[in-house]
Amino acid sequence: MQIADNSVASFHYTLTGDDGQVIDSSEGREPLTYLHGSGQIVPGLEKAMAGRAAGDQFKVDVAAAEGYGEHHPELMQELPREAFQGVEDIQPGMQFQGHGPQGVINVTVTKVDDDKVHIDGNHPLAGQTLHFEIEITQVRVASEEEIAHGHVHGAGGHHH
Repeated sequence: MQIADNSVASFHYTLTGDDGQVIDSSEGREPLTYLHGSGQIVPGLEKAMAGRAAGDQFKVDVAAAEGYGEHHPELMQELPREAFQGVEDIQPGMQFQGHGPQGVINVTVTKVDDDKVHIDGNHPLAGQTLHFEIEITQVRVASEEEIAHGHVHGAGGHHH
């Protein structure tokens, strides 16, 4: 069976950056399982998965626009330290949730000065080309319940 909308696919992956360093991998873990066509993986990878079958192995480079998006400088801000009330020791790399015009936004602290905290609301991989090595392990038809709920149930998926 080939991967198409409303199919469930499981795959192992290794994601590297332009420098060849591994960013994420399923090595030593269960394969990632998703409902194809539901937007659960980055668009460029989902497009590359279409038409593939169990046993297929391939590499794909996903441009930023079809990965985690372009880097937007306007999502980088300086906030007064007082905006982080209740947090004693603010360090670069810490992540917080805030509220922006589009709703909840995740931000990462990039730098801390005496009275200012620099944050970045971009996804950590925004602006980067994603280099995937993929091995598809299983493809099956999604159940009506999975399609209605928009996600996989059971092994490798969501449990209600």
